[in-house]
Amino acid sequence: MGYFPAVGLLVGLLLAGLDAALGALFPAGLVAALLLTAWVLLTGALHLDGFLDSCDGLLGGHTPERRLEIMRDHRVGAYALAGGVLLLLIEYSALEALASRRPALLLAPVLGRWAMSLAIVAHPYARLQGLGRLLKDNARAPQLALATVLAVVAAGLLGGWRGLAALGLAALATWAGARWILRRIPGLTGDSYGALCVLVE
Repeated sequence: MGYFPAVGLLVGLLLAGLDAALGALFPAGLVAALLLTAWVLLTGALHLDGFLDSCDGLLGGHTPERRLEIMRDHRVGAYALAGGVLLLLIEYSALEALASRRPALLLAPVLGRWAMSLAIVAHPYARLQGLGRLLKDNARAPQLALATVLAVVAAGLLGGWRGLAALGLAALATWAGARWILRRIPGLTGDSYGALCVLVE
């Protein structure tokens, strides 16, 4: 877990390299769409799937138990469909609007994975089993410290003061998102971690 931001940097390097290659061939709008496609494929849509499940469960259930049950259901409901479309539309618009995408492409995956590290250590887990449970049970403060050092260094080197400001916003978004989730269910889940990752990105 301490190396999550380093994994994010590898994803960012691949995206930045792809941006450089595609930018020489295609207009900005098409490059943004292709980058977003690559972003989803590089991560196996794992975190996006967590976001979709979170949309369905957290917005669709009437009790904490029912929300957790819906989040475990792999079928896609109306909230997941709407949330996924809106998320991808916002991401596409952000990528298309940036004059220089490279710093954002490098840093966003780092901050998203640092947010997961923070959420795993700082908040309770809702289920007795699952991949998220394994992460939670083996998460320790030194791992979060390592992840934070990596994120701070990456933010400073890749974005200067803007990168450090983005890190602060990532921390705020992680805290606010986790607090909202905890009002809906008695802890975070693996889906919650994925949802926070893509929201921070």
